Amino acid sequence: MSVPTSDSDSATPERTSASAHGQYIGGRVIASGDGPAWRDLFVEVFSHKQVEQPFLVPAVAEPLIVWVMSGEARVDERDPGGEWLSSRVSVGDFFLTRTPSPYEMRWEAYGDTPFQVMHLYLALPLFERVAAEMLGKAGPAPRLRDVSGGRDETLSQILALVHQELLRGGDQSPLFVQGLAQSLAVHLVRTYADDLQDRTASNALPGFKLRRAIRCMESGLHEEFSLSRLAQEVGMSEFHFSRLFKKATGLSPSQFFIKRRLAKAQQLLLETEMSIIEVGMSVGYSSPSHFAQVFRRGTGLTPSDYRRS
Repeated sequence: MSVPTSDSDSATPERTSASAHGQYIGGRVIASGDGPAWRDLFVEVFSHKQVEQPFLVPAVAEPLIVWVMSGEARVDERDPGGEWLSSRVSVGDFFLTRTPSPYEMRWEAYGDTPFQVMHLYLALPLFERVAAEMLGKAGPAPRLRDVSGGRDETLSQILALVHQELLRGGDQSPLFVQGLAQSLAVHLVRTYADDLQDRTASNALPGFKLRRAIRCMESGLHEEFSLSRLAQEVGMSEFHFSRLFKKATGLSPSQFFIKRRLAKAQQLLLETEMSIIEVGMSVGYSSPSHFAQVFRRGTGLTPSDYRRS
């Protein structure tokens, strides 16, 4: 995977530990969990500046939750060098990721309210133990669905209790924190675990979701491309659907959509008597010149030359 080449990103590793992750995020740490009470959770609360330029976020092994505690912002994410995908977030929204690959982020906060978030990393031994007990089988813990800018009232209630305990200082209860960590692990497995039979070692889009997305594309070749519609169809955020789709197919969703349009157009040109204008319109191009341009870029021939050939 390519990574940004700016000086600020050149020293950023592709993977790091939960305890070191925050130093690559930026912002000011205003609270953190440490000591025996926090054996199963690593927690940091950040106060961020209003505008953050693009930076590389290294991957971590632990499930990571980022919970918005104050302010409102537009948060952009992308694979290094890819297309930016945006989420507008406010208090109570969250991000969930357990990606093995680094990615880029940037954001812009709105208004004068400080943009503050809590980062929570769930210890892998606990997560794996809870998953094994719930699913009735040992082995690697299930992959979690990635979420960008989601809302989950149960999750927010657990995170609010974690934050309250964090602020108790020397009066923190290890037993209470451990109970919250276990509750969090149970909720993540119940709500965000992918089907184990559809996990792949490459962390690409599960087969059944890939097939569903492609069927959705093919039924709407005459319509405008909509990443949000495809992501909603498979129950994922736009950002994480896009990156896993590309891992599965080698193409971004929009590139794959265009190839499907061209394949359909080629079929219609060879197998029907439809005019070239009608073929273009049937695959979503109302402008004949635009259709001809896209067709030639993809096949090396104009539609009329392709039909004659």
